[in-house]
Amino acid sequence: MLLMAVLLMSCNTSKEILYFQDINVNQPEVISGARDITVQPKDQISILVSSKDPQLAALFNLTRAQARVGTGGVSSGGEVSGYTLDDKGNIDFPVLGTLHIAGMTKSQIAALVKQKLIDENLVKDPVVTVEFMNLYFSVLGEVKSPGKYSITKDQITLLEAISMAGDLSIYGKRDAVFVIREENGERVTHWADLRSKEVFNSPVYYLKQNDVIYVQPNKVRAGQSTLNENSVKSVSMWISIASFLTSLGVLIFK
Repeated sequence: MLLMAVLLMSCNTSKEILYFQDINVNQPEVISGARDITVQPKDQISILVSSKDPQLAALFNLTRAQARVGTGGVSSGGEVSGYTLDDKGNIDFPVLGTLHIAGMTKSQIAALVKQKLIDENLVKDPVVTVEFMNLYFSVLGEVKSPGKYSITKDQITLLEAISMAGDLSIYGKRDAVFVIREENGERVTHWADLRSKEVFNSPVYYLKQNDVIYVQPNKVRAGQSTLNENSVKSVSMWISIASFLTSLGVLIFK
C-alpha cells in the first residue's frame, strides 16, 4: 500500500511539472499565427540609412554627440539617435517629413523609408536598418530571474521569455501562467497552460511590447509563505510580551 501511494504521488508530481505532456513527438505540425512585433505610439526605434555615399546618407540619420575616450584622448563621434512615435503613430523623418508607421514591423518600416528615398531621387542605393530601442516585457512570480527584459528581435514567444527569465522554479504552476496585455485602451489577462501543446495556439504565445507575464506559485510555495508569515508574527508577539514583562518588572521592583 505504501509503495502504491508513493507511485501515485510521483505520477501526480510529474503531471504538475512536465511541459507539453500531450505533444506528438516526430509529427510535424503547421506553424500558424506567427506575428512580428509592430510599433505603437510612444515606442522608440532607430533608423539608420547607409549608402555608397556616406555623406549623402548622413543627411537622413539623426545623430547625437557622444564623447569617446581613445588612446589619443577624447574625440567627438556620432551615435544614431532614436525616433519616438507620437500619439498618432507618426515620426518626423529628415527631409521626408512625417511618416505614419504605427502598426508596422521593422522590415515594413525599412521598406517604406527605402522606397521613399528612391522615389524622390534622394538616394539611389539606400540600405535602411531599423532596430527597437525601448521595447520590453516583464516576468513576475515563480521564475528564477524575474525582471524586465528588452525586446530586440522581430518576434518573441512566451517560451523564449520564460527561458530568458531562467525558466519556472519548481514551485511555479505550469498550468497557471498569465499574460497581462494592454492595447487599444484595454487591459486583458490571458491564461496559458505550459503542460499542453495548446499553448502554441494561445493569442499570447507571440508576445507584444509591455506584456507582463505572471507565474502563480503552487500550493507548496503558498503554504511556505503562510507558515513563514505566521512564524514572524509569533516571534514578534513573544518579543512584545517579553518587552512588556520586562518593563512591568522594572516598575514593580523599582
